[in-house]
Amino acid sequence: MNFVSFEKLLRIDIQMSKQEFLNTLEQFVIIGPGSLSIALTTAFFVGLVFSLQVIKEFLYLDAASLIGAVLTLAFIRELSPVLTSVIVIGRVCSSFTAELATMAVTDQLDTLYLLQASPFFYLVVPRVIACLIVLPALNVLCLITSLASSSFMCFILYNIDPAIFFASAFSALYFLDIIKSIVKTIIFAVIMSAMSCFLGLTATGGAKGVGRSTTLSVVACLLAIFLADFILSYFMFNRLGSSIQVL
Repeated sequence: MNFVSFEKLLRIDIQMSKQEFLNTLEQFVIIGPGSLSIALTTAFFVGLVFSLQVIKEFLYLDAASLIGAVLTLAFIRELSPVLTSVIVIGRVCSSFTAELATMAVTDQLDTLYLLQASPFFYLVVPRVIACLIVLPALNVLCLITSLASSSFMCFILYNIDPAIFFASAFSALYFLDIIKSIVKTIIFAVIMSAMSCFLGLTATGGAKGVGRSTTLSVVACLLAIFLADFILSYFMFNRLGSSIQVL
């Protein structure tokens, strides 16, 4: 290989690395700010509805001091990670599959091969990295929103002092639970971003193939997330003692 050829390959490699970084930033914006409003709105109303069903039962048992603790554990361990993932699957992962499937069936991937670029590093890795960064952050924001809406419901409908609610919530909240919740979303991010990209890149059959791949992607990602959630919850929380304290 002469110097001119080496310089040309180096220039192409630098350009592709820069483009991969820009692709990651683009996906970050799509997944993060693009999903923030719908994620927080959904978390707010899910918190209201879930609290509405739980609060009256605990008041009937004269256990108002346990409401915040029970809701916090439910949100941080299960509802918030799963809810956030479902929203991202419906809004983002479906678009991953549709976009990559369109490129696959129209032979646009051949251009990357001509440029000696790997579709995996150019198309898949930026999306996976963006999901890994954004999903845990969305999870934490959804958790805060759900707890805020639950506190609002307690105060407005049942006249429960927010101080009592959050005292109960913080009594059951451990840093390890937060770490486990974040770990869940990281694993979910890898699963759903990798699956949606794979199903997009392997699509065939023209426009119908794009539709089939997108539908299959959403269904497969949802099932995979629910299965992973059960397995992770079993190993993370099954052997733990009670975190609830009567105040």
